[in-house]
Amino acid sequence: MSVRLYVGNLPEDLSKQELETVFADAGEGVTAKIITDRKTGKCRGFGFVTVKSDEQADEVIEKYNGMTVKENAIKIEKALPRAKGEAEGGSPAGSAAVTSGAAPSGKRKSAGAATNSGNKSRRSGGAPDSDSVQPDPRWAQDLEKLKQLLAAQTSNS
Repeated sequence: MSVRLYVGNLPEDLSKQELETVFADAGEGVTAKIITDRKTGKCRGFGFVTVKSDEQADEVIEKYNGMTVKENAIKIEKALPRAKGEAEGGSPAGSAAVTSGAAPSGKRKSAGAATNSGNKSRRSGGAPDSDSVQPDPRWAQDLEKLKQLLAAQTSNS
C-alpha cells in the first residue's frame, strides 16, 4: 500500500527533478510530484511524495520535515485521500488536505473547484430558518429598511 505525503512551502522556481533529487536517498519507490500553476507553469508552493509503506512515510517525515530547500523550510505531512471525482491539485479542502485538518499555506482555489459536477445543487435541501440566520451587524439597518420597503410594496400591489 502506498502512502501519499503532502510537501508544503516549496519555492516557486523548483522543478520536479530538483524535488526528486531532494528525496533521492529516501529509498526505492519514492516518487515526487509538484503541483504547478496552469498559466505560468511555476510551482504553486506544494507537491506530493509517494512512498511504499507507513513506516517509510514516518521515516521520510522525520528526516525531511523542516529541511531547507532553496532557502525554504519544507513541511511534510501525511495527506488525506482525495475526494471522489476530484482532479489532481484540486480544491483546498480536497487533495491537499493534511491530517491536521489545516489548509496548507499558499493554497488558492483552482478553476476546477468552482465547477459543479453534473447539474446537482450543492445546497442541502430547503431554505434556512429565518430565526436562526442573523444578518451582518454592519448591514442590519439597511436590511431592515429593505424589508420594510418590500413589505410596503407587496401590500400595495
